[in-house]
Amino acid sequence: MENSHRFFRNAACRYFPCHPGAAPEAFNCLFCFCPLYFLENCGGDHQMIKGVKDCTPCLRPHRPEGYDAILARLREEATARREGT
Repeated sequence: MENSHRFFRNAACRYFPCHPGAAPEAFNCLFCFCPLYFLENCGGDHQMIKGVKDCTPCLRPHRPEGYDAILARLREEATARREGT
């Protein structure tokens, strides 16, 4: 997959790939910091450790299809906020 607005791989990063079990050839670094991190129910595989959200097991934003899923969720959140729900 080529680097583009939907997918970016930084194989030169010293942490690449930063999640155990991730397939390096399909690992998307675009959302290195997940835009959904601050949502209580982000839809990803996270765990709480001493009150801190640990997203180490989550690959949702790093899969090739993650771009569409993240943007869809951000749109949902924006719509809900505008509608006051």
